[in-house]
Amino acid sequence: MASSREPWLMLRFLLVLVFAVYKTTAFGEVMRAPQIEQQQQEGQRQRHKNAYATMMYMGTPRDYDFYVAIRVMLRSLARLHVDADLVVIASHDVPLRWVHTMEQEDGARVMRVENVDNPYKNQPNFNRRFKLTLNKLYVWKLIEYERVVMLDADNLFLRRADELFQCGQFCAVFINPCIFHTGLFVLQPSMEVFKDMLHQLEIGKENPDGADQGFISGYFPDLLDMPMFHPPLNGTTVNGSYRLPLGYQMDATYYYLRLRWNVPCGPNSVITFPGASWLKPWYWWSWPVLPLGIQWHEQRRQSLGYGTETPMALIQCIVYLGIIAVTRLARPNISKICYRRTEKNISVIQAGLKMLAIWSILASYLLPCIIIPCTIHPLLGWGLYLLGSFALCSIAINAFMLPMLPVLTPCLGIFGVLLVMAFPLYPNGIIRCLSIFGYAFCAAPFLWVSLVKIMASLQASLERENFFPRLGESSPPSGFNKLY
Repeated sequence: MASSREPWLMLRFLLVLVFAVYKTTAFGEVMRAPQIEQQQQEGQRQRHKNAYATMMYMGTPRDYDFYVAIRVMLRSLARLHVDADLVVIASHDVPLRWVHTMEQEDGARVMRVENVDNPYKNQPNFNRRFKLTLNKLYVWKLIEYERVVMLDADNLFLRRADELFQCGQFCAVFINPCIFHTGLFVLQPSMEVFKDMLHQLEIGKENPDGADQGFISGYFPDLLDMPMFHPPLNGTTVNGSYRLPLGYQMDATYYYLRLRWNVPCGPNSVITFPGASWLKPWYWWSWPVLPLGIQWHEQRRQSLGYGTETPMALIQCIVYLGIIAVTRLARPNISKICYRRTEKNISVIQAGLKMLAIWSILASYLLPCIIIPCTIHPLLGWGLYLLGSFALCSIAINAFMLPMLPVLTPCLGIFGVLLVMAFPLYPNGIIRCLSIFGYAFCAAPFLWVSLVKIMASLQASLERENFFPRLGESSPPSGFNKLY
């Protein structure tokens, strides 16, 4: 009897260990003790006459993810030895331990600010995730600097871009033919401009999207007619407004058509990842779906590393291996808890058990995706996902006495499509897309056959006399439910 409990005791211990790790971490980052006292960020020493700046605020489900992205961008700029300060405009609700980390470990100067009240938050079609993006206006308050390059967290620097500090009072890139992108722009800080922007917010200046993009585009409506910026060779700073070459904001979607960069105007310096927030490059599932995701993770590996996510990933790996070991030692089946009361309700019980089996298989493929640390390296993330799916599927296989191969067919199919997407020798993005669709077309019949086999096997198990013993009849031999 004691030996039969050992696998379950081991599993319980692993679950308690996972809970303990979760309680002692904050979004994967180990909490420091004692609590960090608030520092006076505005009083920090200025080291350069120019700055790269970004912003950070709280209130979205992805706050920690953007915190990691900001840290990677700061580290990548430091590795490029940029001749500028690194500034983070952080709202007061950003955790102090994050502020301390960015200051002490990433070399950033953090300026704490109050959130700008967004007057457009109640307009139709407003996206709530843009509610606090108007905090970006605080960059005009950095008057101790001559020029500032304002950045979103999803910028990936390929080379130094310090020549941007030679640009004029406002410069930005048009990745859209008619609207410039506020993911990167150059400005000359000015309290007069900052106060006028706040005034424009108060009087309700028109803003089509209710975010920083629409407001700043409306504040500089004539930028499209301005000349293209070319940095003077003598290093002097120009005046006025300029359009920046596309090479300073290379939209990642341009890459996916040819699977290479071919931007002739300006140096190919910065990649930006606008678009769906759940496909940002720092998420483990973004690669190989989007090929450039691995390039962002390579920068993270070289700069920040994955020390915060690794402990949770190791715990999950141990838990999954424990589940596999338990299911190999114990083969539970639902004949212990189910029996036929009358012939009248047997069809209802069978239908319910079929639904339970199908939902168990679906949960086996969905649950690992939810609990894996979002910002882990894609190779580790996909490996952990496949291991977790296999482990959880093994529970359904043993509980419902299902054939292994049909249940694991989706897992094999996912592994196959990952290989197809990650293949490095496609000549262009069109051939890559056609290859993926071709693989999906060929794999679909196998998935259907697997579903048919699962349902047939489940129906055969339900109809077995020893699967649902009648009341008053002898139960199956005791050895049928023993650990072996």
